[in-house]
Amino acid sequence: MNITPAPARNDRMLTVEQLRSAILADEIDTVVLAFTDMQGRLQGKLLHGRFFLDTVLEHGTEGCNYLLAVDVDMNTVDGYENASWESGYGDMEFIPDYSTIRRMPHRPGSVMIQCDLATTSGHPVRVSPREILRQQVERAAAHGWTALAGTELEFVIFNTPYEKAWDDDYRGLIPANRYNIDYSIIGSSVVEPLLREIRNTMYASGLNVESAKGECNFGQHEIAFKYDEVITTADNHAVYKTAAKDIARQHDQSITFMAKPNQREGNSCHVHMSLRGLDGSLVFWDAETGSRTPLYDHFIAGVLATMRDFTLFYAPNINSYKRFVKGSFAPTSVAWGIDNRTTSVRLVGRGAGARMENRLPGGDMNPYLGLAAMLAGGLYGIEHELALEPETAGNAYESGAPIVPTTMHEARDALAQSEIAREVFGEDVVKHYVHYADVEIEAFDAAVTDWELKRGFERL
Repeated sequence: MNITPAPARNDRMLTVEQLRSAILADEIDTVVLAFTDMQGRLQGKLLHGRFFLDTVLEHGTEGCNYLLAVDVDMNTVDGYENASWESGYGDMEFIPDYSTIRRMPHRPGSVMIQCDLATTSGHPVRVSPREILRQQVERAAAHGWTALAGTELEFVIFNTPYEKAWDDDYRGLIPANRYNIDYSIIGSSVVEPLLREIRNTMYASGLNVESAKGECNFGQHEIAFKYDEVITTADNHAVYKTAAKDIARQHDQSITFMAKPNQREGNSCHVHMSLRGLDGSLVFWDAETGSRTPLYDHFIAGVLATMRDFTLFYAPNINSYKRFVKGSFAPTSVAWGIDNRTTSVRLVGRGAGARMENRLPGGDMNPYLGLAAMLAGGLYGIEHELALEPETAGNAYESGAPIVPTTMHEARDALAQSEIAREVFGEDVVKHYVHYADVEIEAFDAAVTDWELKRGFERL
C-alpha cells in the first residue's frame, strides 16, 4: 500500500510531520482511524501513537469487510455481495486521508484521521459512502466544476444521560428546554455550557463554526458551520455528530439526531449546495443580468427530477418518513420556490451566495450519501438539459405538486426501479442500498411496538 501525505485542510489541523512530532513529544498518544459506514456512523480503530508511526503511517491498516454489510445493531445479514459468510468476511484496507488529521480536544491526547476504503487487492470499495460521493465529485470535475455544500444539522438535547435513557427504554426523557425556544437567547443560555463546548471543540478540530440557535421542539437546537467543498463538509458532518454525542455524555446529557424523536417537530438537515468553476468562478449566477444561469436552472431541475428516486439517500431510516408532515416546515412535495420554506427546494442568495437548499433530509442523513444524491441529481439535470418547472408560490403543502415517498418501502421501490440511479451511481451501489432498505423494513415489520401494545393488549 502506498500512503501519500497531503497538506492539512487548515492551520488548526495537523500535517503528518506535525503529528509525528506531537507523538514523539508524548503530546499525542492515540490515533483514531475512522471511516463512515452505511448508517452514517464513524467506525474504526484507536491506535497507540508509537504503533501508528512505526507501522500504520506507511502501510495503513485493515478491518473486517462486514462493516459495510451489517444492520444498525451490527448484526451480520445475508444478501450483500461485498461481504458474506460464503466469502469468509475478509478484510478491507483503511486508507488514511492525511488531509484530515484533526485534534480531538474532548478526548485528551487524541487525533482522528478519516479513511477511504479499498479491497485487499487495492480497488476502491464502491459501496462505501465516501467513495460514492467521490465519484460524483470526479464527475463534476470532469465538467470543470467543484461542488460546495453546507449542512444545517438539528438535534434535541435531553438532561437524561444515554445509559439511563437506554435502561428506561427511552421513556420519561427530560428535555433540556421545556417550551419552544426557536431563536430564543434565554432558551440557548439554558444549555450554553454544552453548546459552547461543542462549538469550541469543533473549531479546534478544524471546523469553521458559524452559530448556534434554538429550534421549535423542546430542547432542540442547531449549530451551523460554514460551507466547504462537499467531501470536506461530509467529513466534518460525521465528526461533528460523533463529537457532539461524546461531549453530551461528558455533561451527563444526551443528544439525538433522529429525524422524528417524538410527536413534535423533527430534526432536519437542510443541505445548501452550489457549483463553482475549478478556478472559483461563478457558474450559478450571471453578474451582467443579475439572475440565475441556465446551468443553475438545469441543476435545480435535476435535483427535483431525481428527488423521489433518491429519497432513500436523504431519508435512510424507517423513522425518517415520520418527519414529513404538512405544516411542520418539513417538506412533503417535490417543488421549488424562492425563499419559500414550504417547498422541498428553496432558492436563496444572489451572486456568489446563490445556492439551493434541499429541505428534504433529516438529522439522520448519512452526509456522504445525501450530498452524493443531490450532486448526482443536479449533474444529471445539467447533462440532460432538463427544463425547470414553474416556481411554486405560496403554500407548497396545498399546491398539488407530486409528493415525496411517505414510507421507507416506497422510497426503496423508487430507488430499485430507477434507471437514473443506475446511470449515475452504478448497479452495484443501487443493489447494495436497496438491500440495506430491505433489511430495515424486514426488521421493523417483525417488531411489536408500544403503539400496538397500548391499542390492543386489553381492548382488542
